[in-house]
Amino acid sequence: MAEALSQTEIEALLATMAVADEEPPSTLEVEVPSSGGENLIGAAPQIHMAEGLVFLPLHKRRRAAAGHALAAAQFPYAAPATAYESYNFRRPDKLSKDQMRSLQMLHENFAGYFITSLSAHLRAQVQVSLLSIEQVPYDEYIKTVSESLLNILNMDALAGQAILEVDFAILFSMFDRLLGGKGAAGKVVRDLTDIEKMLASTIVEMALLDLKAAWETVLPMDFVVASMETSPQFVQIVPGNDTIVLMLFEIAIGDYRGAMRLCMPYLLIKPILNRLSAQRWFVSDKKKASATHGKQLASRLNTTSVPCVARLGVSSLTVADLAGLEVGQVLPMTVSPEASDIPGKPKGRLGTVDLLVGDQVKFRGRTGLRGRKLAVQIEQVVAPRVELVAHREQSHLTIGDKK
Repeated sequence: MAEALSQTEIEALLATMAVADEEPPSTLEVEVPSSGGENLIGAAPQIHMAEGLVFLPLHKRRRAAAGHALAAAQFPYAAPATAYESYNFRRPDKLSKDQMRSLQMLHENFAGYFITSLSAHLRAQVQVSLLSIEQVPYDEYIKTVSESLLNILNMDALAGQAILEVDFAILFSMFDRLLGGKGAAGKVVRDLTDIEKMLASTIVEMALLDLKAAWETVLPMDFVVASMETSPQFVQIVPGNDTIVLMLFEIAIGDYRGAMRLCMPYLLIKPILNRLSAQRWFVSDKKKASATHGKQLASRLNTTSVPCVARLGVSSLTVADLAGLEVGQVLPMTVSPEASDIPGKPKGRLGTVDLLVGDQVKFRGRTGLRGRKLAVQIEQVVAPRVELVAHREQSHLTIGDKK
């Protein structure tokens, strides 16, 4: 059964049929006879325009108009025109969007690391943010360099060089803050003095350590400064038409802002492009956290300094006794009160001390001399308190439940 037309479709059909009934525009028309010189029986003659276009009879025009009206009613929205994107063949994109996204996330991590390091170094609130990342020819980048410190970098794991550029305005602001000022150095255009070069080297080395930490998820490598230049005409790490990846950072120290740019040629990172996919980047980061996190944590704990105190004894005093203490008074003290409660262990005798790590008794021993220095010989390892053991067991159970 045919589908019934809606009211909108019927109105559109009637409107187009009314237009089709109108007379065609007045133009010169000629009648074309049949091939035999006479019209065929029952066939309507075809009317031809003077321009050579065929004008259809009325019933055919009605049928065509009805078909167009139904199509317009059923599909009111026309298909969008084909969208074209301009492509510059002189500046082809060498990296895919996925690889550019991985580089963006990697250097956003670097910006976060550098915020912490630079804030502690300058003792001021610092903000470092990644503004853009793009692919441009090297000569186009080098033309935009002016009044900046250019650090040419070598990488032990890759063949080639990169450039870390720091704007003079923010660099001299850092110098002023490090030398006791408020960072209001302004824009200075001149060569760096020996002292300023040393200060700049410290800041750049700090940035390179953070850059190394950010790149560890992709490829562990060391960044080393090969040379420092202030004129771009002496810096040529790749041919001018080679593509580079340019990362633009903004450094804000209070009310003072400046730019920092990292230039990495495409040929430099081409051997590791397969490691820059977002999926591989996340997987490697997860594996790194699970495989090496324990070793890194243990290494840091082994180098952590903790206070260790040898306690000779304890004594209890009232507030009145404490207030009445004078020079020359003798305080009775209990020497290692817990030692005498353990059979077979050192008794509480003169010279027995408790070794406290933090506020917990971890060892017990005797005092003596070793050469010309006081020393303690450990004779007992004190078991942890019951509440500490219970807390540790509860922590293990919680971790096991999560696994």
